[in-house]
This record gives sequence, C-alpha cells and structure tokens, in this order.
Amino acid sequence: MEQIEHARHLARQLLAESIPRRWSHSQGVGRKAEAVARLVGDEGPALVAAAWLHDVGYAPDLVVTGMHQLDGARYLRDVARADEVVCRLVAHHSCAFIEARNRGLAGQLIDEFPLVEGLVSDAITYADMTTTPVGEPTDVEQRLAEILTRYGDGDVVAESIREASPLIVNSVRVVTAALNER
Repeated sequence: MEQIEHARHLARQLLAESIPRRWSHSQGVGRKAEAVARLVGDEGPALVAAAWLHDVGYAPDLVVTGMHQLDGARYLRDVARADEVVCRLVAHHSCAFIEARNRGLAGQLIDEFPLVEGLVSDAITYADMTTTPVGEPTDVEQRLAEILTRYGDGDVVAESIREASPLIVNSVRVVTAALNER
C-alpha cells in the first residue's frame, strides 16, 4: 500500500499543477487499475503504482526524448528509485515499443527496460486505453479515435497508435474476459 500511496503523491506532484488534464487522466487510470488489480495477484501493487505514474514523462521538467513512456520510466528509475517492475510497466504501457521503434528509440527502450509480459501488461494498457483524457471511463475504440484526432495524421504518436490499435484492443479484450470470468 505504501508503494501505491507514494506513486499517487509523486504523480500529483509532477502533474497536478503543470498539466492538470493529464493529472485527471492519471487519476482515472489509477482508479481503473485498482479495480482490476486482483486479476494479477502479487503484481497488483506494481500495476496500480505504474498506472498512477504512467504519464509522468509528460511533465515539462522530465521531457528529454519526447517519448513520455521512456522519459517517465527513466525518471522513475534514476531519480525516484521506483520498483523495477513499475518502471518497466511505465516504459511499455499501451504498446510503447511501436512508438519507440518509430522514433528510433527501440534499442534504448528494450535495453533499459525489458518488456513485461502477461496479464499485468494487458492490464495497464486496459486501464490507460479505457480512460478518457479527463479521467472518465470510455470504450477502447472511442479512446483510440480520440488520440488519433488529438494528434492528427502524420504525427508519430498518431501513427504509432494506429499501428498498435489491434494489440491495444486485444489487451482490453483479454482483461475484459478475465473480469467476466471472476
């Protein structure tokens, strides 16, 4: 529980004043992760902490590469000394490996933060991609459409999300199915 409280506090500190809309989104993603954490057993606290922290790389003082997943994970590892699994989940949330490849950062991402596989990886993507920018629940198709509209054609984020969409939708389906089984 201490890990989660620390994550909430750190996310609030980094996002609430500088980018309040991103803070609202992070709160919704954190709540969504809390609702599904039981599905991943012992990895639940890391999932929830990573959900609260998943977008800290957008904080103006943390932007280095322009890829928020990598910038956030590096900050969490190097400055905040966060749990390794939390850093890896932040680094790879919502199919970040595709954006990393499209930005020429794939080697750095994978070398520094090995991929986390399995349901916990699907769960952080589920939490992120079923939450609106203002922290409200939404379905994955609407969320994907919103991202594409917000960034626009030709933007590396939009193109990466377009490419990742089938994988993202699959992650949401996997978690939804697991919720329906329990």
